[in-house]
Amino acid sequence: MAARKPVVSVKRVYERASPSDGVRVLVDRLWPRGLKKEEVRMDAWLRDLAPSNELRKWFHAHPMEQQEFRKRYVEELDGAVARESLGGLEKLVKDEGKVTLLFASKNVAYNNATVLQEIVEGVKKPALRSRSGKERSPRTRPPKARRRTRKSGISAATA
Repeated sequence: MAARKPVVSVKRVYERASPSDGVRVLVDRLWPRGLKKEEVRMDAWLRDLAPSNELRKWFHAHPMEQQEFRKRYVEELDGAVARESLGGLEKLVKDEGKVTLLFASKNVAYNNATVLQEIVEGVKKPALRSRSGKERSPRTRPPKARRRTRKSGISAATA
């Protein structure tokens, strides 16, 4: 019988717990606003995996800078304490099979929990998103140079 692949999911801490969540781990530095500890079903709180206060505030002010946030956050996770906690999270995922990372951010599409999910699942380069929200592959060559046509003044791609 083949071993099941571990599953890591992400969920807002404000959402109701479900049996399919498996082990629930809060990965924020601050306690979620408006919730009492008795109201939250969680199995662990890994504060050391949360971004620093400075990075958290920076990302709040620059929410469209997702790649820069990821780069800075991964650099923070390279510290000794964070590396130890990340190893503990990876062991938990391996042992339990199903782990849900809890976060408080209103941005459900991209936050520290989604970056942790990518890291634990072994995703090297996350898919980029176009302005329309559709996934696109990373550009492998530089964009074509643009030139103006003489008659219309409209930009056209050069060959």
